[in-house]
Amino acid sequence: MTFKLSPLPYAESALAPAISARTMEYHYGKHHAGYIDKLNQLVQGTPYARMPLAEVILKAARDKAASDIFNNAAQVWNHDFFWRSMTPGGGGSPGDVLARKIAADFGSFDEFAKAFAAKAAGQFGSGWLWLIADDARLQIVSTSNADLPMVSGKHALLTCDVWEHAYYLDYQNDRAAFVETFLDKLANWEFAAERLAERRSAGTGERARMTGR
Repeated sequence: MTFKLSPLPYAESALAPAISARTMEYHYGKHHAGYIDKLNQLVQGTPYARMPLAEVILKAARDKAASDIFNNAAQVWNHDFFWRSMTPGGGGSPGDVLARKIAADFGSFDEFAKAFAAKAAGQFGSGWLWLIADDARLQIVSTSNADLPMVSGKHALLTCDVWEHAYYLDYQNDRAAFVETFLDKLANWEFAAERLAERRSAGTGERARMTGR
């Protein structure tokens, strides 16, 4: 199996000015593509080459000798999920079902947004910020480097990339401004609601799906 760069769900310029086409050119065209190329090199001639991406991630996460494979496979999955976590004209408050769930678990959408921003500010170094469905509740979690909720059986609804390459060309070192813009103008709440519906329908975590999609 050869892993391939998935097409963006929109044009590279579609998220501007919140995220510039130049940032997308580097982030998608170089960083994301680079993880794909490296992953294909690493799995060549190994059992991982015959596995779908999510299975590679779950198996490599338990194999200390496969840390490079895990890091690159996880970053491919994380970036695919990040692109779908955003949409042109996104942001603001989510729709009814997800809005009610956020209000029930965080008090209000405003309280959720404050907690999301605070979690991003507290993330030391590179990583990812996630909204996940864990058992009966929604939670905000952060992961370092390439780590992701899937490996602990959690079901991701939305993610924001807080590696510096995600925002530095547009926001320099102001991660807080980038995260605020993500929530105000980019967050794809329809995608998050679909993920929540999948979680409720399956009645189980990401491990059972094994597709990562």
